[in-house]
Amino acid sequence: MANTIKASVVQAATTAYSLPDTLDKLERLTRLAKERDGAQLVVFPEAFIGGYPKMSTFGVVMGDRRPEGRDEFVRYAKAAIEIPSPAITRIEQVSKELNVFLIVGIIERDGSTLYCTAVFVDPEQGYVGKHRKLAPTALERIIWGQGDGSTLPVLNKTFESAVAPGSSVQAKLSATICWENYMPLLRNYYYTQGTQIYFAPTVDARPAWQHTMTHIALEGRCFVLSACQFAQEKDYPADHPVANAEARDPNNVMIAGGSVIISPLGKVLAGPLLDGEGVISAELDLDDVLRGKFDLDVAGHYARNDVFEFRLREPVGPGSR
Repeated sequence: MANTIKASVVQAATTAYSLPDTLDKLERLTRLAKERDGAQLVVFPEAFIGGYPKMSTFGVVMGDRRPEGRDEFVRYAKAAIEIPSPAITRIEQVSKELNVFLIVGIIERDGSTLYCTAVFVDPEQGYVGKHRKLAPTALERIIWGQGDGSTLPVLNKTFESAVAPGSSVQAKLSATICWENYMPLLRNYYYTQGTQIYFAPTVDARPAWQHTMTHIALEGRCFVLSACQFAQEKDYPADHPVANAEARDPNNVMIAGGSVIISPLGKVLAGPLLDGEGVISAELDLDDVLRGKFDLDVAGHYARNDVFEFRLREPVGPGSR
């Protein structure tokens, strides 16, 4: 048990595309995870900074883009953040002050292109890396660019043991965003890099998502921490599209949550959290990764490299900075 750390998953929504209010919320919920649960790392949902524009069409139909959709994109792009930026600096300050490693879903603006990104922020080193979503899903492709092979980090992090003060715990961390988790080759890449704590920021609140997260934990013999937004109409600007414009209600649910923490042997350690915002936490015994790989190591003794070959193409994009 000495090889144990404490981790938290935040289930919360962006605050009406307001960057200052959302950063305040990030600080408040990180502080809650630290002070209540002793969290050493905290993961936030997909697009927590910048927002997930559920129900928006951006005025797009096949063969035409309408002026009001362009205006909506302007507002959305202005809510996104750059790397580096004052917003990243603020996240670094929260991480350092509370001594918590943060994984935060953001909408990143690079030039005039937006990316759905997860940033890694270390309490000692500050911003240490990012992952850009490789394949935006369906209409997301209208507003987000595609990531590339230059932003697929598996980061090594040393934590102090949560149960044996003075002892250190080594962990390998990675992030895969929403429906990227249905890309078998991407999962396999992270498995070959030895990921042990597999973050899955998302806005997928379907019950079926829970099966996906359990499958990945079992397949990769890794801890899976899935952070989903819980959002209601009141969490969006007043004129934001909703499912039924004739029945607007601030309490109508837009994204229903379902954040969860699952062990390498498929045991649910916390969650799924439903029906509201909140923070779930669990102790992660990193020795459970080895316990799981005793009988299933899909990047090792279960890989059959004599039959199959897997490789990553050399990155050609600029996204690694």
